[in-house]
Amino acid sequence: MKPTTTPKTPARRTKHTPPPTPPDLFDHHFKRPELLIWALTHRSLSYETHPPPPGTPERRADPRTDPRSDNEQLEFIGDAVLGLLVAEALFQRFPGSREGELTRLRASLVSSRHLGTVAAHIGLGDQLRLGRGEEQSGGRRKPALLANALEAVIAALYLDGGLSAARTFVETHIIEPAIPGLHLALLEAHKSDSHDPHDFKASFSGAIGDHKSALQEHLQAIGAGQPEYVLTSQSGPDHAKRFLVEVRIVDPSGDSRPLAESEGSTKKKAQQEAARLAFEHLLAEQRIQHQTQHAVATKEGNG
Repeated sequence: MKPTTTPKTPARRTKHTPPPTPPDLFDHHFKRPELLIWALTHRSLSYETHPPPPGTPERRADPRTDPRSDNEQLEFIGDAVLGLLVAEALFQRFPGSREGELTRLRASLVSSRHLGTVAAHIGLGDQLRLGRGEEQSGGRRKPALLANALEAVIAALYLDGGLSAARTFVETHIIEPAIPGLHLALLEAHKSDSHDPHDFKASFSGAIGDHKSALQEHLQAIGAGQPEYVLTSQSGPDHAKRFLVEVRIVDPSGDSRPLAESEGSTKKKAQQEAARLAFEHLLAEQRIQHQTQHAVATKEGNG
């Protein structure tokens, strides 16, 4: 007798549901969490959750009847907000630079390459709401996609918390870490006497993140001696070591002055972060010195 077989029930196709988005992200508590969800939603998810009706001509196959179904509209706002905040920050930090230099600095900071790097560094890809196809093709690691999403997040911060919230985020993640690289790029541009924006972009791309080189170039420019990196302590088990490094200026007489200290998971990371903090410290000292000299000169002129 032939055994009977029970027909298999076809596997139910599960709907692709993105993970929930917490309201506390990017150093800001969203009063309107829907703005953050909107900023993190890629059009691939909109295409999959709202497909066009069968038989729709290809030229009319766009399923997005509502522009709020993905983050592209927010990219438009974020791009404008980012441009304003970067221009403001550069105007304040580089008072001696002319319009052409400031324009090239701004172009470097708002470039897709830089924004993509920043987005990857803060783990933005892990928070994105992607369609299944984009997910499988590695969308969470695509630099252009990450850069666009970062602009959308800036827009969400602006719409939820105003310019102050957007400024805090942009300063912390996009501008501050790049300042040493910008100074180094300017020094290289001045050395080569090149006005080609492509040369500047190449210089900036090589300099950004290399805070040790930027610090050394700056110290040489002001005649302040050589930097010295001293490992002051290390802690933790072998698989999770933490290194504490202090950077000092060593003048020609051999005396040293501590500038900054930082901790990292490797000696190199600790040195780079210590160099960045030291560079910022020296720039702040210079600004105070220039302001004092200007105030004295003004007072003497009035007297």
